[in-house]
Amino acid sequence: MPRALVIRAAGTNCDGEMVRAFALAGAEPTVMHLDALCRDPSRIDDFDLLGFPGGFSYGDDVASGRIFAMRVRERLWPALRRAIERSCPMIGACNGFQVMVQVGLLPGPAAGEPWPTDQPPAQTVALTDNIGGRFVDRWVGMVPEASNCVWTRELAEVFRDRPEALQLPVAHGEGRLVVGSARALAALERGHVALRYADNYNGSEGAIAGLCDASGLIFGLMPHPERFLDWNRHPYWTRLSEDARRSDAPGLVMFKSAVEAAARMPV
Repeated sequence: MPRALVIRAAGTNCDGEMVRAFALAGAEPTVMHLDALCRDPSRIDDFDLLGFPGGFSYGDDVASGRIFAMRVRERLWPALRRAIERSCPMIGACNGFQVMVQVGLLPGPAAGEPWPTDQPPAQTVALTDNIGGRFVDRWVGMVPEASNCVWTRELAEVFRDRPEALQLPVAHGEGRLVVGSARALAALERGHVALRYADNYNGSEGAIAGLCDASGLIFGLMPHPERFLDWNRHPYWTRLSEDARRSDAPGLVMFKSAVEAAARMPV
């Protein structure tokens, strides 16, 4: 059974949901505080999947996910690079996505380019205030894109004839994805965009909701797939037809896909 590590810190509040997601998907989850990993980064070597959960790590002081991300950059990069080298799937949801882009895990190097050895990649995208300037808590339709992403690769087929069922909850004030130039956006469009918003409520560039690295193993998104593992979590699930609910809920589809990929990795 693949082992999944969920990394939490002060202010994290979605670690329980992510633990449940990994468990329902067939993995053996463990929660570990960032402090413990900073003391002994080699503990990451024991796990087959990594999760950066949502919440308000360190109160989102300075900026969302900033303190968490800087600690990861300073203390955990060699261990994370080893995890990348052994093809460890990783996910970051909401605050976890904010952390991953600041660490440099996303979007990562272009296809064929190596990950740096001595320090993390430079940050190339950011998540900033929603275009409306307010915290948004709602359900949003998702549009999966063709990519290598192991987390989203089943969504297009599973929900091909029932897109109304492919929704995820969002809850953030700084979820608008921005890039520095049209050239940088074009680079993202070359295989790094895994999910888009059907309704670009927060003004993200290209309506991008989620990014993956070139391998498709590392994935981050602002919506919360770990909060939609059961159909009855949806606010109007009883109005969705039985046909619309014939598969697992979207969040569970995503976690199962990644856990199955991790199970296939050579030991």
